[in-house]
Formats: sequence, C-alpha cells, structure tokens
Amino acid sequence: MKKLAAEFIGTFALVFAGTGAIVINDVSGGKVTHVGIALTFGLVVLAMIYTLGDISGAHLNPAVTLGFFIARRFPAREVFPYVASQGLGALVASGTLRLLFPQHPTLGSTIPAGSAAQSFVLEVILTALLMFVILGVSTGGREKGITAGIAVGSVIALEALFAGAICGASMNPARSLAPALISTHLGSLWIYLLAPLLGSSLAVVGCRCVREGGCCSTAYAEASTCT
Repeated sequence: MKKLAAEFIGTFALVFAGTGAIVINDVSGGKVTHVGIALTFGLVVLAMIYTLGDISGAHLNPAVTLGFFIARRFPAREVFPYVASQGLGALVASGTLRLLFPQHPTLGSTIPAGSAAQSFVLEVILTALLMFVILGVSTGGREKGITAGIAVGSVIALEALFAGAICGASMNPARSLAPALISTHLGSLWIYLLAPLLGSSLAVVGCRCVREGGCCSTAYAEASTCT
C-alpha cells in the first residue's frame, strides 16, 4: 500500500503542477511561458524521484511501468495496481484544477497542433527516448538516486521544450487521460494512450541492442543495474 500511495501522490503532483502550469499560463496571459511549462514538468518529476524513488520507484507513468515490466524488471502482479494508482492520482489532480479554474476549457489536455499522425510519431519517439534514459539510470524497477533524478527530469524538460508546442510532449497516458476526461476533450486521446505504450516498448529493444548481454536480462532484479 505504501508503494501505491506513493504512485498516487507522485502522479497527482506531476499532473497538478504540470497541467496546472499550462492552465495558469493561459489565465495569466502567458506569464509562465512555454519554457516555464517545460521546466515545471521536468522539475516536478525530478523532485518526486528524489522523494519517492526509494518507496515505489517513482514511475508516475503507466508507460514507464509497462516498460519496466517488458524489460523483466517489474512483476506482472504489480502492473495493474500501479497503473490504477497513477490514473487515480492524475484524475484527482485534474479534478482539483477544475475546482480551482472552472472556466478553463481544456485543463491542460494534450491536443495536437498539427496532424494526428505527426503527433503520434512524435509521442512514440519522445517516449522511447525517455524510457531509454530511465532504463539506463535506474536500478532494477526503480528510478532512484542523484543520477536518475537529474537525467529523467532533464530529458522530460528537454523534450517538452522542443516538441511540446506541436504534440504536447505527454509521454504519459495518465497525464493525458485525466484532463481529457475531466474537460471532455477526448477527440485525440487515442494518440496519447497508444503512442507512449509503443514508445516504451521500443525503448526496451533499443536498450538491449546497445548494452552487452541485454540490459534487462535478469527478471525482477532489484539489485541489478542496466549495465
């Protein structure tokens, strides 16, 4: 239960701060800025990894949980409880933002600026790069330690900086699902549910290709690193 509570709280913080930055940027006439939004997402993930990494691994993202499972570094029995906790935390965060900003139309939903295909491909690549970094700096199925926090937070901020204006740079089904449901903007939701899962799976293949012997060859090896 401690792990599930940690995933709930961590994902709540991610969605509340990240999509909250988008909402506040809109209502304040752009005072947060695109750079500020990108940094908010990166910094809140960094903070949650430092705070919760030794408890739950600080996945905060169903795509990350799936990636660890495919890499045989996370047990199947814990996948659904983790994903459910992440989804619930995200929904509570978006519900809170709806109470605070009842007139905002999207609550920070991820909506493509271009074509659906363009955003789908971008989200696949962005999530693959994110999961590739996570697998490289995590221990077993856990994101923890100074290296993980800085690396993961930095890559999230980087990807949001250069791609957020086009596809939203979600890389996280929970982060996209919650504001879409609460604001009822469901038209492009399929992109942000499917693409991160595909990208996370591809990252496992990439990690195995570049690391001798397979980066994730030991099943559920909490003590092993991706080396």
